[in-house]
Amino acid sequence: MLEGMTTKDPRAPGLARLAALAADETRAACLLALLDGRAWTAGELARTCGVAASTLSEHLGKLVAGGLLAEERQGRHRYVRLADAGVAQLVEDLAAQVAPGAAERPRTLRQTNAGSAMARGRTCYDHLAGRLGIALTDAFAARGLLRQDTGFALTDAGLRWFAAAGIDLDRRGRRPLARACLDWTERRPHLAGVAGAALCRHALHARWCVRIGSERAVKVTETGERALYDLLGIGTEALR
Repeated sequence: MLEGMTTKDPRAPGLARLAALAADETRAACLLALLDGRAWTAGELARTCGVAASTLSEHLGKLVAGGLLAEERQGRHRYVRLADAGVAQLVEDLAAQVAPGAAERPRTLRQTNAGSAMARGRTCYDHLAGRLGIALTDAFAARGLLRQDTGFALTDAGLRWFAAAGIDLDRRGRRPLARACLDWTERRPHLAGVAGAALCRHALHARWCVRIGSERAVKVTETGERALYDLLGIGTEALR
């Protein structure tokens, strides 16, 4: 060994294996589709990725073995989902590094409309993203409910806001209460973590938002527009 050289970082082989899992376009498409936080069947993913079911099954096996996906079986159906919030964060952070002009341009009106809906509002695993996610984050910051100077952190006023809105924050686990997640369409961070997940869950349960289409897109309902204006002062122009 040459003088002054250090040994290889022991994490290098694991990092290389992880990068190789995401380096295949079909597997990357699976990971991105599963960012909606739901469990998908192999058949659903095969149709979304445009590959044969047998081909997709091989890719899913690698992703499960590599710890990026978890699987469960109900009868003869096999469902897969992202293994946890950490995997979702990894996928979203990697996707955010793709240059805005690098994605393939939509070829049909349907693809254009779907892209516009995703940019307007979507789920990012278990929290809200797109212009909707940014509008919520900005409203929290403007009202002193969220600090962004040293990373994302709920203030005492923010904690009281969630309590007053009847939104429970499960703080028992190791997941951060608030975390910044870089939005790949807006190129700005939106609110994730326990608070982001709780807000998204409540918004869907209270039908402030509803899912549209077969992807991750959501739209704000009239009920949601009134609630978000009353609770956070967000105008309808920021939600459409």
